[in-house]
Amino acid sequence: MSRFKKLSQTIWHCQYHIVFVPKYRFEILIGEVAIETERCIRAFAEQQEAEIIELSIQIDHVHLLVSVPPKVSISNFVGTLKG
Repeated sequence: MSRFKKLSQTIWHCQYHIVFVPKYRFEILIGEVAIETERCIRAFAEQQEAEIIELSIQIDHVHLLVSVPPKVSISNFVGTLKG
């Protein structure tokens, strides 16, 4: 399988490594909070037609490797996730 994806008139490969950190890097991403965070990230990524390649939720931060189509700007994507 090719790493490039196709739309009607474009061939693209846009991957972004995004790191979210709670305010003051508090260690709050455990238990139900971590599960709900993962659920929300997956739902919003699906809504934006993005593909999550890797998602790792640590106690004090979230690593996200995501493939975002070029029709969605990365600032809108991150704004949707953080909002």
